[in-house]
Amino acid sequence: METMKSARKNETGDVGSDLSEQIKAATKVNHVRAENTQLMLSYQKGQITLPQYKIYKALEEELDRNSSHPAVAPIYFPQELARLEALEADLEHFFGVNWRKMVIVPSATHRYEQRLRKIGKESPELLVAHAYTRYLGDLSGGQVLGKITQKSLGLSSKGGLSFFTFPGVTSPNRFKQLYRSRMNSIELTEEEKEEVLKEAVAAFEFNIQVFDDLQKMLSVTREAVDQPEPSAVRTSIFTFSPIMQFTVGVCVALTTIGMGLYAL
Repeated sequence: METMKSARKNETGDVGSDLSEQIKAATKVNHVRAENTQLMLSYQKGQITLPQYKIYKALEEELDRNSSHPAVAPIYFPQELARLEALEADLEHFFGVNWRKMVIVPSATHRYEQRLRKIGKESPELLVAHAYTRYLGDLSGGQVLGKITQKSLGLSSKGGLSFFTFPGVTSPNRFKQLYRSRMNSIELTEEEKEEVLKEAVAAFEFNIQVFDDLQKMLSVTREAVDQPEPSAVRTSIFTFSPIMQFTVGVCVALTTIGMGLYAL
């Protein structure tokens, strides 16, 4: 029960019984770690581009499949929150219709996807932790991060920025209040609630691993670009456009944990 005890308190005292506040408290340390990874610091300085695809695909397919589950139904807002089509539009904007053949997915992203598939089949109530941390983080940081991305890529229009816009949400603040209210209304046993809190912490750990994997891939890419190229040796990973060279491993969660989550 240590996780539950720590989740109910922070330096300001008792957190209370609301699931949304308990998740925020339980993941505070992990959030600080995630937002201070080298990758996220670079993103906030405009040095990294684009959001991801594969993780949202797994999350949204599992939410769709479990939409009638009593723990999922209250926070199921596909029209307002789904990001998959927006991500596909952005990726096609930058890489063309064959973008699926061009992106390289870090191994940590595969592990995160596998986790979402597993809980979708075995424990759908745990999807609540991932949906909350992702979607409300996107709503909180979307506008700011969209501007950073637009500037870092030198975009003159909104093309390639679909991920950061929520046409079905007229007021992000009011919608977040609604989402928290729906989430706090979910009936869970104390054991189930503890597992949701643990899953929220795990979600941050998955993201940190993804960030670290992507940073390693980007470092290798930059080193290869900076070094003189041997006349007879060229690795296919570096034959793509400059945007591709700069966004190897595009399928990772760059936007969710940067500026957004602590406004949850």
